[in-house]
Amino acid sequence: MPPPPPLGRVLTALIVGQLGLHSAMAGLRMASPLLALREGYSAWSVGVLLALYAAAPVLLALYSGRLADRLGYHKPVRLAAVVTALGMMLAVGATFVGGWQQFALLCAAATLTGSGANLGMLTIQRTAGLTARDNTERMRIFSWLGVAPSFANVVGPVMAGFLIDAAGFDVAFAALLLLPLATIWSARFVPQAPPPAPRPVVAGRTAWDLLEVPGMKRLLIVNWLLSMCWDVHSFAVPILGHERGYSATTIGLILGTFTLSVTVVRLFIPLIAHRLDEVRVVRGAMLGTGLVFAMYPLATAPWLLALCAVLLGLTLGSVQPMIMSTLHHLTPDNRHGEALAFRSMAINASSTLMPLIFGLAGSLIGASLLFWMVGGAVGAGSWVAARMSPVRT
Repeated sequence: MPPPPPLGRVLTALIVGQLGLHSAMAGLRMASPLLALREGYSAWSVGVLLALYAAAPVLLALYSGRLADRLGYHKPVRLAAVVTALGMMLAVGATFVGGWQQFALLCAAATLTGSGANLGMLTIQRTAGLTARDNTERMRIFSWLGVAPSFANVVGPVMAGFLIDAAGFDVAFAALLLLPLATIWSARFVPQAPPPAPRPVVAGRTAWDLLEVPGMKRLLIVNWLLSMCWDVHSFAVPILGHERGYSATTIGLILGTFTLSVTVVRLFIPLIAHRLDEVRVVRGAMLGTGLVFAMYPLATAPWLLALCAVLLGLTLGSVQPMIMSTLHHLTPDNRHGEALAFRSMAINASSTLMPLIFGLAGSLIGASLLFWMVGGAVGAGSWVAARMSPVRT
């Protein structure tokens, strides 16, 4: 029997796999609204289009998780790449038609790329968690893997924006179509795992029974609160900046410092993973996030807002590896895909509904009170994190 491949090579393949899918989706998510607006569609239509990127994964998450549990890595991740590429083909087709057919094709493309990227993410995360030999290594793996979305959110939109200006939407969408090929290519470096042990059939058992696992409900509540913080930050910072007369470049730089800070902390965590305790890190991150949200409206200069963005990136960026590590620890090996699906459903449901709620709240109470309300909620929620089952591996 040949020795297992080096962990670094497998992890690199998983990162490249996620980059290929997420970059394609992020590029289309940025470009498709621009095409719709250019063709005269309303802001409401654009909102519907953007919601489809997150709404479809909510509906398909459990099926995707079960598929990963049943088939392992290679077949689901190839299916994810094919579905994402098909969505890109529909986007290319949308550039050659007009009217309702164009908008329908863009909506179908959003649905397919969102679903494909989510299936790939669940499969990659499941494999990453099972690749780790102990809990410290699992934290390191998820920290490295967490860098992929940050880079993808830069690579996809920048690539699409440059090509739209240089050659048009059709060329940009065609180029994005090539990115899922990197996912298929990288899969050859992920070893074939033995078939999962058949799950015992228990009468009346459903995926929702996972919520009865000790600590699972608390973990999902904590995950939702922190996910809401990401959404409110991306929503409220532009409003706060607009209220104070900052330029679009200044607002973009503030948001960019947040992304850079998230990336830095996830690169740093592997160096100190052996000294970290998941529950303490999550509790500290929730309290720190609540404090930063309290300071945001009090920041009176762009550089102070950028400093708040850096601090928020450090707190929120440290959470994902801890949440993922704890989730894998709590869940039986043959149900990791389902557990990851629950987390994905919560995140995507939040990304679909929360902007609508934030929009209503922001118009009624303003961005400052919105920051304070959400900051108070996540800070108070730290007691839930304190009662999560501790990890001892």
